[in-house]
Amino acid sequence: MISARALHYVFKIGNRAKNAHFFRDILGMQVLRHEEFTQGCDAACNGPYDNRWSKTMVGYGPESTHFVIELTYNYGVKEYTMGNDFGGITIKSAEVVERATKSSYPMVKENDRFVLVSPDGYKFFVINEKHKPTEDPVRKVTLNITDLERSVKYWHKTLEMKQLAKSDKSAQLTYKDNGFVLELSKIEEPLDRAKAYGRIAFAVPFDVQPKIDEVIKASNGTILTQLISLDTPGKATVRVIILADPDGHEICFVDEEGFTQLSQVDPESNGQLDKYIKKDPFQDQ
Repeated sequence: MISARALHYVFKIGNRAKNAHFFRDILGMQVLRHEEFTQGCDAACNGPYDNRWSKTMVGYGPESTHFVIELTYNYGVKEYTMGNDFGGITIKSAEVVERATKSSYPMVKENDRFVLVSPDGYKFFVINEKHKPTEDPVRKVTLNITDLERSVKYWHKTLEMKQLAKSDKSAQLTYKDNGFVLELSKIEEPLDRAKAYGRIAFAVPFDVQPKIDEVIKASNGTILTQLISLDTPGKATVRVIILADPDGHEICFVDEEGFTQLSQVDPESNGQLDKYIKKDPFQDQ
């Protein structure tokens, strides 16, 4: 049995200043930690780029209790072509709509929710209602897929996520009741991950990772990166295994023990982000 915890979704971003404004001032998220790297990641964490890059974790609370967003910035890359693989993130919050209205940030009303689009084109669906104090406002991540039955089989049977609901066009799954929900939404056109493709991450116990490796190999699934240890300057080392689902969506399983140490909230990170934005030679502010 895979006992996992949903961690974050990775976005590639082209302008850190604009994204800092959107995620901090419009969505109201906090900067939890910021890390700088001098070269590409051995697990392609920053995509297929062997250059200087940074990682900024933002969310509504600590990574130990909240599903957060990883903003990956490659120095010198100003934009990424968007595909149709990412459906959106659903947030429950009355404050987001209020902040967007005051800042004149574009919103579109769509049935019972508002749609906001990040500077790089990622959609956020905001349900305008108060969330419980102990409830993470981030409620759901939607990934587009082309064959619902095939995808449900992979995520539910192979990766052992619990199926919460299913219709002709979508399915909802989770590893934890009343927590983060992954929605698989069927589209009719071919799926294109383009250049902006992301990655979803989960934490599992260290000794579970080899079992995932065995399960994927036994089912002839795709392993993009075999079990590998990754270092972060001045912080904990973590071990990861990177998979791809039938549509190519990247899935990272990181060891819980190492990640718990790595993901401690850094109170200096907000200022660090602003410092690097200010001295970035590749971007206009």
